[in-house]
This record gives sequence, structure tokens and C-alpha cells, in this order.
Amino acid sequence: MNQKRLIIFMPSIEGGGVEKNLFIISRFLVKKIKDISLITVSNSYRKKFDKKIRFISPKNTFWDSVGRRKKFFISLFMLFLEILKNRNTLVLCFQGNIYCTFLCKILGIKIIVRSNSAPDGWSKNFFKHLCFKYIFRFSDIIIVNSKEFKKKFKRRFGLDTVCIYNPLDKNKIIQKSKIKSSLKFDKRKLNIINVGRFTDQKDQITLLKAVNLIKDKIRLQLTIVGRGKEKENLKNFIKNNNLEGYVRLVNFTDNPYNLINLSDIFILSSIYEGLPNVLLETQVLKKFIISTDCPTGPREILMNGKAGFLFKPKDYKNLAKLIIYAYKNKSKLKKMSNFGYKNLFRFDYNTNIKKYYSTINSIL
Repeated sequence: MNQKRLIIFMPSIEGGGVEKNLFIISRFLVKKIKDISLITVSNSYRKKFDKKIRFISPKNTFWDSVGRRKKFFISLFMLFLEILKNRNTLVLCFQGNIYCTFLCKILGIKIIVRSNSAPDGWSKNFFKHLCFKYIFRFSDIIIVNSKEFKKKFKRRFGLDTVCIYNPLDKNKIIQKSKIKSSLKFDKRKLNIINVGRFTDQKDQITLLKAVNLIKDKIRLQLTIVGRGKEKENLKNFIKNNNLEGYVRLVNFTDNPYNLINLSDIFILSSIYEGLPNVLLETQVLKKFIISTDCPTGPREILMNGKAGFLFKPKDYKNLAKLIIYAYKNKSKLKKMSNFGYKNLFRFDYNTNIKKYYSTINSIL
């Protein structure tokens, strides 16, 4: 039998950490696997992929603007048609894992699922828990991106997973960080930055609450980079608490690295994650990190608090104290940041990208 073709399933490409990994992994796999297709509704990202990857998406760009769930079902229909054409297929699913696994198993197709964020965020109620627990059992391989994530899958669902860290392209991050930014940073202030989607999960409101507590105690400037449905709520909080002189919202950019490079501290305020890429990227640039001790990833990246400060999700009062401490102890921050940088070898690009290929190749 000929080698199976690989179909990557990613209905909605939105420019976050999952997408960065998708771009990196797909660019490597195309060098090793002859027949790769990508199923997505997000036409606008076509140029991000190698031309050797067959792009399967609706021709009408109207579908780029519909909600994520609609994109899931459109993509599932396209996957269904593709499988009917050629059943000698392996699916690598980056998104819509339950829907995709269910379809593949009905059609007798092997599937590798990459779970991107901790189950704390997506299996809260009893029905969802059962749904994920039993449907995930039908996947052939489940890939997770942190050791804590792997343990959670085992405890919560009784399922074994393969842990592969996110491949980190350090050279590209450093190169892009040197591009001059039009945004100005006042070196007389403590420059704080947050990069992430404006969603409940990222919880930038907690960060704003902390800044509101200390805005009269230290000189600071907070830059929040992203886009999403919570933008109006963030703007309203800033306005209602007279934070316009302390906080600025910056539109999503493909290159946040030059902004991180101009900042003093990166703060992650998420309620849950998987393995937040942005913390790794910040460590590459040797910038100090304050992060929630959320499931999963930050504690693992920050070496149990040896490479950055950790605080409980939503605890804005403690976050405020940590910011003030950081402001007064800059020499200590540098030592911790350097310690984090030295331990980035765990996320080595070549090591982890090869693990992806060997895992896929084991059932291809």
C-alpha cells in the first residue's frame, strides 16, 4: 500500500500560539511527507504555508468572517468529501478535536489529535467531561504540549498521551525583535506588556485591576496587544477607571517581538493555557515574566517560580504587589530571566519538530 496522505485539520486560523505551531510544524512536515493537505476556512492565511501543501478551503472569502463553530462544520464537510475521494488518509487535527475524531472514526480513518489547552477550560460540566472522555478514546494518538498537561489528561480522562514541547525558533524571534517599531516606549517608566487574544481565557481584566491599584504608586505604562470579543469591555474598564494615561490597546500584529523587546516585564493573566508560546518567546528575549500559575504550562516554563513570578489566576491584589516588587528589584529580575533563558534547551526546535515527524510517521 502507498504511504497515506496527511490531512491537517485546522478550521479557524486566528494568529495565536496554536497557529504559530501549525506554521512551524507544517513547514517541516512538507519536507518529509509528499502528500499533505490543509483543510481550513481561513483563506487569508494561505501565504503562510508552503506552496507544496494543498490548500482545501471555500473559494468565497465570506466564510472567513463567520463564527468558529460554523467554520468547524464547513471544514468537517470538506473533510468528509476528501475522505470519500481517498480513504488512504491520516488526519492531524489541531482544532475541533471532538467533531473531527467522531467523523474519522465513523469513516474508519486514523487520527492524531493535538490538544492545545488544558481540560480545565473545556471540560467543566459533566456532559462535556463525558463527551471528551469517551470520544477521545477513539483517537489513535493524542499529543499534548506540557508534562503537567499529560498528567491532567491521565487523571481526568484515564488516557495516555504523547508530550511534545512546542518547537521554538529562537533565531526568527530574535531577528524580528530587532525590527524598529513605530510605537514609543518611555524608558523612565516601568514598561509592562501583555500579548494575547481579548477573551475570557486571557483575562486581561485582572491585569487592568492590578494596574488600577498601583497607578499612583509607580510610574508605569501597560501595553496590551491583541484582538477579540472582549475588546469593548477592556476599553470600558480603562475609561471608567481613568487609565487612559497608563494603558494602551494595540491591534494584533504578526510581530509582537519588537514590542516585547522594548518592554521591561511581560505579564500573562490567563485562567488556563496549554503551553503558552508567548512566555517562551519572552524568555528568548531575556525579558522578565510574571504569570498566573494556571493550568497548564507557566509553572513548567518558569521552573516552579525560579525563572519568573507566579500568582493565582484572578488575584489582582497579589499581582499588584509583584509588579511593585519587580519595580524595586530590577537586578534580581535579570538573574531570573537569564536562568529562564538558559533552560530553553527543553524547547529546542530540532528536537521537538523531529518528535512530531516520528510520531506521525509511526502510523502514516
